[in-house]
Amino acid sequence: MPYRKGTLRSTRGAAAVAAVITCLTLLLAGCGLGTAGGYVPTGTLLGPVKDVRMDDATVTVGSKNFNENIILGKMAVILMQSAGAEVKDLTNIPGSAAARQAQLAGQIDIMWEYTGTGWITYLGHDEPVKGRQAQYEATRDEDKELNDLVWLPPAPMNNTYGFAVTRAVAEKYGITKLSQLKDVPVAERTFCVESEFTNRPDGLPGMLETYGIPLGDPDGVPESNLRTYQTGAVYEATSSGACNFGEVFTTDGRILALDLTVLEDDLSYFPLYNVSLVVRGPVMAKYPQLAELMAPVTEKLTNEELLKLNAQVDVDGDEPADVAYNWLKGEGFVS
Repeated sequence: MPYRKGTLRSTRGAAAVAAVITCLTLLLAGCGLGTAGGYVPTGTLLGPVKDVRMDDATVTVGSKNFNENIILGKMAVILMQSAGAEVKDLTNIPGSAAARQAQLAGQIDIMWEYTGTGWITYLGHDEPVKGRQAQYEATRDEDKELNDLVWLPPAPMNNTYGFAVTRAVAEKYGITKLSQLKDVPVAERTFCVESEFTNRPDGLPGMLETYGIPLGDPDGVPESNLRTYQTGAVYEATSSGACNFGEVFTTDGRILALDLTVLEDDLSYFPLYNVSLVVRGPVMAKYPQLAELMAPVTEKLTNEELLKLNAQVDVDGDEPADVAYNWLKGEGFVS
């Protein structure tokens, strides 16, 4: 998965994960989660969810501390509050490991999670499962068996790694997908990447090998063609022409703001990170209407929609709760 959603990769070893989770358990027990939920509006449910009621429910909703996950967490809070539930808002938990441990410990009941993160980071598999539904089902079944966590059906959106180009680069080379990289002259196969991405087993070297232009090969991508940047700086560097191809997260709002285009991963190299609402088993059993409440919303969460929503926070500086509410209202889920 994208690094920000799962900083503890299975390839680092299960022992490292266990050590961090042990430390987090002590932190959670002693100090709390340190979230910053803030005010979240409540509305009247409309459309396909108007008849769903949760008047007897008391639930805790969490999220990780990057904007996309916070926006999604606020959507869940708004919908459940609007259905009559008493909701404790623990969105904005610092880090994937802390958020996961909080759910395993029962401190949060409901959280949006990514299928690739679940399969690779939390369940410890080295290789992703090919195919959106297959990846989801494998993650769903194993996490239910091992941890009694219920993964509701995933959204179409897939926040994975990708490579983006400017409009000028796309037009110059006539490129729309990664398999066309081999048609670009070697000297112009220049890449802006984060330093960590050049060393990952699922990062740049493997991608270039898959697409037939190996890193370090004079007929592939010479090492001198790489431009290395800190996290986040790649977007502006790509936009300004420091390289032709920039590493991105595929639902990052800066793609839209900078008028970048993500190239199709037509050989399906990168793992899938479709988002799914994950609910603790006892909570799902007690409030099965959660599935009916969230399904119509989840189905509308495409990459195109998340690009717009993320840009409103990342670029325009809007509050995630306002962005979530306005989207739900605009889509006819609340008034």
